[in-house]
Amino acid sequence: MTRDELAIDPVDLAQRLLGCCLESRGPHGAVRLRLAEVEAYRGLDDPASHCYRGRTPRNEVMWGPAGHLYVYFVYGMHFCANIVGLTDGQPGAVLLRAGEVVTGHELARSRRPTARGNGTVAKGPAVLTSVLGLDRAHNGIDLTDPESPIRLLDGPAVPEARIRTGPRVGVAAAVDIPWRFWIDGSPAVSTYRRGGRVRPRPDN
Repeated sequence: MTRDELAIDPVDLAQRLLGCCLESRGPHGAVRLRLAEVEAYRGLDDPASHCYRGRTPRNEVMWGPAGHLYVYFVYGMHFCANIVGLTDGQPGAVLLRAGEVVTGHELARSRRPTARGNGTVAKGPAVLTSVLGLDRAHNGIDLTDPESPIRLLDGPAVPEARIRTGPRVGVAAAVDIPWRFWIDGSPAVSTYRRGGRVRPRPDN
């Protein structure tokens, strides 16, 4: 996908990303996921966003330009990944919550050996990054660069009738805003629990 296609409001981008694929290539091979669940986060007008209190070295990537990967560390043990939207200087991103493995099944399973079925191998934002082999070193990587080891690939549009929306998971603020989007019927989609853990803030 091109930078211009991604430089849109995160709420619109979240829906656009459903059905697209994220592919990670490394020394051990490649894994490609079809995105099945995402969450939109804006900036200064979104109390649940990492950018709500302004620009910092930690959230710098989220301020653009679009098409970059924003990766942060949570709970001292996990990484979560976002795709940056909007235009340079306007913060916004889409959290990648879950995906379905399209290629690289063996490698994906080796990174997630406890998964009960193929559909749940990349279920959950921390698990998704683990399956793709993403960590802090990938923060800021350009997904639109043809030479990038992490690429965002367009896919067939998901029929509107199969797109569902609801509250974001585990946020402490703006809890009722329905900016989580998912593909109805996908086994990778999270089970929603209201009042769960606070949305993770990046660790130092």
